[in-house]
Amino acid sequence: EVQLQAYGGGVVQAGGSLRLSCAASGGPSGRYATGWFRQAPGKEREGVSCISSSDGSTYYADSVKGRFTISSDNAKNTVYLQMNSLKPEDTAVYYCAAGEGSPESVVTNGGSDYWGQGTLVTVSS
Repeated sequence: EVQLQAYGGGVVQAGGSLRLSCAASGGPSGRYATGWFRQAPGKEREGVSCISSSDGSTYYADSVKGRFTISSDNAKNTVYLQMNSLKPEDTAVYYCAAGEGSPESVVTNGGSDYWGQGTLVTVSS
């Protein structure tokens, strides 16, 4: 069974940057798409970004396009989310998740089969 460990959250001022990491273990490499969701207080969970381990294809929500970059190091079984130009509205608990579908399906169509714990990102104005 795939296990995911997310880390890298913290407090940053608006306009700043953070990098989240999601380390995976227990599953065959090249099979899953791994990505990030976020949930802010009082709001619905939102699929943020996802990357395929087989072909490197990616998905980004419109709200983060141009500011966030997802990447992976398959040798380390780790996916990174570089978040730049952060805004207060990016404040949320960020969760990593993995599934066997396309990157878009994993984070938008309930295609996540495995979840990591959340990491809190707080962007102050």
